[in-house]
Amino acid sequence: MMAAARMLRRGQSRATGVGSWGNGEEPAPPGNQEVAAESRKSHRPVKRQRKAQRLHVAYEDSHGEKSEGAEPLAVTVWEPQDWCQQLANIRTMRNRKDAPVDQLGAEHCCDPSAPPKSKVKFIKQTSAILQQRYDGDIPASLAELVALPGVGPKMAHLAMAVAWGTVSGIVDTHVHRIANRLRWTRRMTKSPEETRAALEEWLPRELWHEINGLLVGFGQQICLPIHPRCQACLNQALCPAAQSL
Repeated sequence: MMAAARMLRRGQSRATGVGSWGNGEEPAPPGNQEVAAESRKSHRPVKRQRKAQRLHVAYEDSHGEKSEGAEPLAVTVWEPQDWCQQLANIRTMRNRKDAPVDQLGAEHCCDPSAPPKSKVKFIKQTSAILQQRYDGDIPASLAELVALPGVGPKMAHLAMAVAWGTVSGIVDTHVHRIANRLRWTRRMTKSPEETRAALEEWLPRELWHEINGLLVGFGQQICLPIHPRCQACLNQALCPAAQSL
């Protein structure tokens, strides 16, 4: 009887597919779907976690002060070779201050080739505009000055410097010529306005006021437009143009 009861319970267990781990009986074998799921799981690639990269960002606030803990920004600015020594030599050659620009001032170095009738026309138009819009005074901004009839960038920059004491840029045909001879521009420029923009990219702003009168007198006495006096120039060995003359 006991053997028959055990056989009966064993047969019921196999029929239902339920095993008892606690009683020492083996569990029912897994079905086909379970086997396939386990196979896919075992072949699933293991994802590796990427290491987070730390970015160091340096920034400035609205007042131009670097924030605490920020790294300094690395800014590469092009500048011509030997320009500091060239500038020092020009200062030495101009220490007597006896060029025409020193006696008259840059504001008096007008364009003598301009027709007198054209000058009168512009003067009349500009005078009327100044009386109507500026109460007889002149504008205090570069944009308003160049908008006046007959006033170009050169005269506007000079007016800002002389009338308002504001250095707004570097101007003059002498500066244009000398800057190209000394290679103070990254590439050769074709106009004084192009030269002004090229110089202002790298020349420290505190030198803008000095450089205009300095180079104008230097161009009037030594670095002449035609037949420059290179033999008398302290920059002869440092000037690329002098090597080709």
